[in-house]
Formats: sequence, C-alpha cells, structure tokens
Amino acid sequence: MVKSRSTRDGDSNTRSLVLGLLLKHGPITAADLGERLGLSAAGVRRHLDNLLTEELAETVERRPSGRGRPAKYFRLTEAGRNRFGHGYDELATQALDALREAGGSDAVRHFARARIEQVVADVESTLDNDGCIEKTTAQIAEALDEHGYAVTVTRAGNGIQICQHHCPVASVAAEHPELCQAEHEVIASKLGLHIQPLATITQGHGICTTNIPLQPAGEEESNPDTPRTTPDERSDT
Repeated sequence: MVKSRSTRDGDSNTRSLVLGLLLKHGPITAADLGERLGLSAAGVRRHLDNLLTEELAETVERRPSGRGRPAKYFRLTEAGRNRFGHGYDELATQALDALREAGGSDAVRHFARARIEQVVADVESTLDNDGCIEKTTAQIAEALDEHGYAVTVTRAGNGIQICQHHCPVASVAAEHPELCQAEHEVIASKLGLHIQPLATITQGHGICTTNIPLQPAGEEESNPDTPRTTPDERSDT
C-alpha cells in the first residue's frame, strides 16, 4: 500500500522528534520515548529500528538497580549527532584564524564574548531577580537550548548542573577554546558566582557539563572527598 503524503509527512515529523529526544535525553528506552511522544513503545520502535539500520542510533544495556533483565536503551551515534549540523565549521574556523592573525588572541576573546553575550542577552542576572540562582540558571538553559545546545538542567548534590547534549560550534571551539572560555565567563557573570566546568564535548566527552554550586565555597572546600561525577560517568555505573 502506498502511503499518502500526509502519512509520510507525519512519519518524517515523528522521526525528527525521536532524533531530538535521543539527542537531548539519550540513552533512553523505547517506552520512555513513546511516553514523551504519546505513542506506544511498538509505535516508536519502527523509527528506532530504522535509525539503528542507518547507524544513526545504537543500543546500550543497563542493569536495573534490583533484580531483573538488563533494559535496552537507545542513544545517537556520532553520525546521528552530526545530523544536527556543525554548519559552516570550516568557514568559521578560517575566519577566527584570520581574526587571530590580525588582532591576536584578544580579538578572538572579544568576539567569543560578544557572541555568547548575544545568546544570553535576555537572561536576567541574579541581581535582577532577587538573587534566585535557579531562575537565572533556567533562563540560561532556555537561551542555550534555543540556539541548538540541547540543554537539560539537573540537581547534583549541593549544586545544579547545566548539561549541553550538543554543541553547534564544537568543531570550531576545538580549534579556538576562547569560545568555551567566554561561555563560562558570561554564565558566571550572569549568576554572580564561580562555576565549575566538569566536562566538554571538545575534550571528547559526550556532554558539556557545568556545575553551579549552591553553597558557599568554604563549605564545599570543607568536604574535599565529596565525589563529583559527570552525566557520562554516572551512565557508566
């Protein structure tokens, strides 16, 4: 039976949604994907099987905390992540190379800071929202998410972690780390406190993770043995 155009368009839209959820929330089970999409696990499995065949997704198994069989989780492969694009990477790298040659590292840093300040231009600093770090963090995450960073925010011990599951400028940032440095500086400025970069995609991690402590630095330093883990490390346990 030949599918109607509306059916094909619907399939394409669902596929795009599946890819987006795998990027942002993977590894994730078919049941969880179906719940987020309002579909049965069987309904979403057809799209997952196609992504597996095309090597855009892969499976990992995790053992439950108690007894039971390992559950199958799905996540994007590098090819799948690349579907979200690293547009004009070569051109951007060449442009920054030329900027460095003409104006030195300071010129690159100035450009990098201006870029990320534009991304978070509408984010209120903690000084402007009664010192609410959580509110400012949520606004930062939303701004980054709108610019293709696929951001989630989680609580981790005595802090908050901003997790960027995709970086649209990762290839360029690998050559010009000023982009990452400026991002951390501007986020810290918006929050009015020191932040802790734990992992970056440019260093080979699957996720960029930034920890935002919610307690005074002195209290944190009094517990130096408290382990810190990134989402990558937690997923391996």
